[in-house]
Amino acid sequence: MLAEERFREILKIVNEKKTVTVTELTELLDTSESTIRRDLTQLHKRGALLKVHGGATVLNGAYTTKDAKVSEREGLYVEEKRSIAKLAAALIGQEDFVYIDAGTSTASLAEAISEREAVYVTNGILHAKCLAEKGCRVFLPGGELKEDTQALVGGAAVEWLNKYNFTKGFFGTNGIHLEKGYTTPDISEALVKEAAMKRCREAYVLADSSKFGHVSSVTFARFEDAQIITDHISDPVFQTCSNIEEAES
Repeated sequence: MLAEERFREILKIVNEKKTVTVTELTELLDTSESTIRRDLTQLHKRGALLKVHGGATVLNGAYTTKDAKVSEREGLYVEEKRSIAKLAAALIGQEDFVYIDAGTSTASLAEAISEREAVYVTNGILHAKCLAEKGCRVFLPGGELKEDTQALVGGAAVEWLNKYNFTKGFFGTNGIHLEKGYTTPDISEALVKEAAMKRCREAYVLADSSKFGHVSSVTFARFEDAQIITDHISDPVFQTCSNIEEAES
């Protein structure tokens, strides 16, 4: 099993069990203890879980203050992001004026989009390239390029976005919390997300199940401000919420 495949399996197990030991992971994944310990160290550095003595625990309720690079996150929850993206892409019609936020979940959406008559705006450099290659009409705001997330951020981007009224907007998030809302580690990126979401008639947050209960540094919207599209709801706190839709795997 390749490292990224093990990472995905480890995160699935941790999110299901909440806490797991190195011994349990060794048995479940049929690999060595030293490999599991190295994997947990890497995932801890990425901010995907919390490494503790003898194992790991889910990050639910924990706070993070730093974004992982796109290259580190794009290999996580790949199939889940694809199922989420498929459902989200089906919501886009030819008359829509669509905003797509930067991020790996929304990158999967850009790849899944087949509607070429809609008009797209995105602050994600890679998203814009993907859409343009499909023959879509796509616009980028001004602003500073944030290297870690390949996103255009800053005051210029916010000012540019405040001129538009989107029919639909699709957003990524680092955390979903009933009280703290949707959060991200970087203030400049949070301001762009906030400005764009306020300009959307319908707002959707695309997030795999690991984001629920997690809190990052800056809130960019309230929990009730968007409809959530996820792969499945594992946290019972969110299972009765009416603004969450589960995608088919």
